[in-house]
Amino acid sequence: MQTPTVPRAGTPGEVFLAFLRLGVTSFGGPVAHLGYFRDDLVVRRRWMDDRAYADLVALCQFLPGPASSQVGFAMGLQRAGALGALAAFAAFTLPSAILLVAFAAGAALVAGPVGEGVLAGLKIVAVAIVAHAVWGMARTLTPDARRAGIAVVALAMALLLPAAPGQLGALGVGILAGVVLLRGIEESSPTTLPPFGIRRGVAIACLALFVVLLVVLPVLAATTGSGAVALADAFSRAGALVFGGGHVVLPLLQAGVVETGWVSAEAFLSGYGAAQAVPGPLFTFSAYLGAVSNVGPGGVLGAGLALAAIFLPGFLVLVGVLPFWDAVRERPRVRAAMRGANAAVVGILGAALYTPVFTTAITGPGPLLLAAIGFVLLTAFKAPAWAVVILGAAGGVVLAFT
Repeated sequence: MQTPTVPRAGTPGEVFLAFLRLGVTSFGGPVAHLGYFRDDLVVRRRWMDDRAYADLVALCQFLPGPASSQVGFAMGLQRAGALGALAAFAAFTLPSAILLVAFAAGAALVAGPVGEGVLAGLKIVAVAIVAHAVWGMARTLTPDARRAGIAVVALAMALLLPAAPGQLGALGVGILAGVVLLRGIEESSPTTLPPFGIRRGVAIACLALFVVLLVVLPVLAATTGSGAVALADAFSRAGALVFGGGHVVLPLLQAGVVETGWVSAEAFLSGYGAAQAVPGPLFTFSAYLGAVSNVGPGGVLGAGLALAAIFLPGFLVLVGVLPFWDAVRERPRVRAAMRGANAAVVGILGAALYTPVFTTAITGPGPLLLAAIGFVLLTAFKAPAWAVVILGAAGGVVLAFT
């Protein structure tokens, strides 16, 4: 039986503009991106409620691929259909990809104390953004002692275990605890996420294509000797085998392009440094690597090929899973499991708030004060995230000269 399509609440143009603003202001890595998404799309625009958003975050954390980009892709899909999903991806991804390709061509993006101060300020802003997201989600998703306890256990696991195992283990424990402890709880308001309108035949085809890419691309690369196919295979495997996204993908990228001799270690590290200086998803580091690789077309074509290859598997598996998730998520046991997973997400975000967000950005009293000002502006004064980003960048420059 096919899942029927549903009317959409927005337009691809609306989605593009919303994510373009996020694409040029969302600094701080995947966890900070989730905070930006929540502030702009959940709190301000009300595209979905906190519980639905946390459900989506928990699902994307379990799937391979770039989690924050998958969340954005799914929100665009829910808001304006397939074109909305593509608009969300393009608007959120292209600003940083273009900047990194420019860097690969030799453009100096950041230099001197002013540039360094701006980067430091943007890292400080990420502390305020993530703290605001954790605070808001905790109020909604951990309203009782049992769910608060699950969040604390998840926080401990995410802090004490290595990144990917800690996060996946925390989500797993949250799900089990939800099934055992949280059945029969009546929510004060229902989840308002509508069906995504993906036909099951399309979903199954996407899952099949995900598997085909993993199996066929290495064979094609070996048999054809094509540099373009080899490049697509390396980046597709990196995107298909990483969970959570962000910095977790770096070892896979290093193995794919540095150990093979396609990109020098020096160029890899230079590009990674530039990737820290731009907004948007860290997966756009692939655009830089594709541009400088001595295998494949190189330049803009190589950048586009690498970028498409690394994102495609995560989006295929997401589209493949969503309609089946729609079908089971309202069952009592599944809802209990998701309540536990949502509480665990709060703990995982809390752990990320401490490390790497806080430990990287807060280096003294001045940065701590700037982060506190940003947090108060977001929570008490309801300031938009982009305004806090501008303030943080200016504050970082001031701190650089004091």
